[in-house]
Amino acid sequence: MKKAIGKSLQRVAFVVFMPVLFVIQGCETVVESTVEMVEALPDINFPPSVEEPKAPNWVRATGYAPISLQPGQTQQHKVLMAMRASKLRAYQELAGVVHGQYMFGTTTVKDMVLQSDQFKTAVSGIVRGARVIKTFPVQEDTYATTLEVDMNQVQRAWISH
Repeated sequence: MKKAIGKSLQRVAFVVFMPVLFVIQGCETVVESTVEMVEALPDINFPPSVEEPKAPNWVRATGYAPISLQPGQTQQHKVLMAMRASKLRAYQELAGVVHGQYMFGTTTVKDMVLQSDQFKTAVSGIVRGARVIKTFPVQEDTYATTLEVDMNQVQRAWISH
């Protein structure tokens, strides 16, 4: 009886472990053959790609915001809100330059007389690397912010992603 159990265990061990050995040995062969193929390839020394730095291509945009129309309880708070609004408007202008602007327009003519002419625009995009050039009051009731971005940096950011 013990011999029968021993032989069955040997058979089970053979059935279980032999495929594992074949798989392991097969993997080793694949690894070795891959290493051999890579070592057999000729050495090619490519020169490192070095881009010559381009002169900056600065694009500027200015955003404006009225002070008196801003929400706020004090004049100082309204000025701060106008500063922020003018900065966001400048970013919107830069996004339009970088990504373009979607325009939708309709014109209605009846009996050769212009009835209505409507345009709608939209801008969407991300502007990275812009910097504030200046924030300043214009006349008495307007605030302005000027931003600039290097279009070469924008191009490099698009290529790298």
